[in-house]
Amino acid sequence: MKLRWTAALAATAVAAAAVGCSPGGGGEEAAGEHYYVSLGDSLAVGVQPGDEGPVETSEGYTDVLYRDLYGTDSGLRHERMGCSGEDTTTFTEGGLPDCAYAEGSQLRAAEAFLADHRGEVDLVTVGIGANNFTGCAQRDDGTVDTDVDTACVEDGLRRLEEEAPRIAERLRDAAGPDVEIVGMTYYNPFLAALLVEDVNEQISGGADGPEADEPSNRDLAAYSTEVLERANGTLVDAYTAEDIEVADVAAAFDSADTAVPEDSVTGMPANVQRICDYTYMCDTALGPDIHTNEAGAREIARVFRETVDAG
Repeated sequence: MKLRWTAALAATAVAAAAVGCSPGGGGEEAAGEHYYVSLGDSLAVGVQPGDEGPVETSEGYTDVLYRDLYGTDSGLRHERMGCSGEDTTTFTEGGLPDCAYAEGSQLRAAEAFLADHRGEVDLVTVGIGANNFTGCAQRDDGTVDTDVDTACVEDGLRRLEEEAPRIAERLRDAAGPDVEIVGMTYYNPFLAALLVEDVNEQISGGADGPEADEPSNRDLAAYSTEVLERANGTLVDAYTAEDIEVADVAAAFDSADTAVPEDSVTGMPANVQRICDYTYMCDTALGPDIHTNEAGAREIARVFRETVDAG
């Protein structure tokens, strides 16, 4: 039976925050203990830019979601299995040095956990796929390189189309038909390129990529929008085919809304404003960086919570 979460009492929520629950549950096991399993990439483990590069935090959307759910269910434990840098290939096959799972990959580890805790898992969330192509426009320090390699992007999208359906199928098989699984769509951080006035970066020519005789920031924003639509469509199709619900983060970030709101004080289109509000792309001190800030993590957690409640 899928979860039905009730409204939290304020006192319970405060008590939950005071407990300081750790990833994977931690502490003494309680009677009736059951699990929320979170899977995914850097967003799932709260990566944010730091003075010396990206750092993992306890403020990812999965952490925020868990604290919210714990407020009404103190027997719930968080098995936090995500790893920064994962794409659909490494998620399935392993291979990232920083993502060392005894079973060989995050997906195999999830399958093993679900098998070992049959009947004890209430919820699984998964966010995977963005790193299939963000590496085509990201430097080693986590900042953005707007000189996009479109051949790299096309390869990443091809792998997404092949691997996302297999990931969804294997998660559903491992969890069984009664466990609620929620996947997510992604926002488009590269919309922030529309704010750049002096752009000398270009979209490099590649397989099926656009010709850019006079490349501009608008070229990057338009190209990234096309890529995002294709990627999110692939994810939605893969998830829904396996009765996996979708937290539509792209919609929550107004990704398709190019209009300037009447009450805007910045004059930015709604989609660009959301990227500035919810990520480090417009942060002059720590960005540009594609990751969510704390407000963005809370927004993604809200979308997941609403999806869980409606499931």
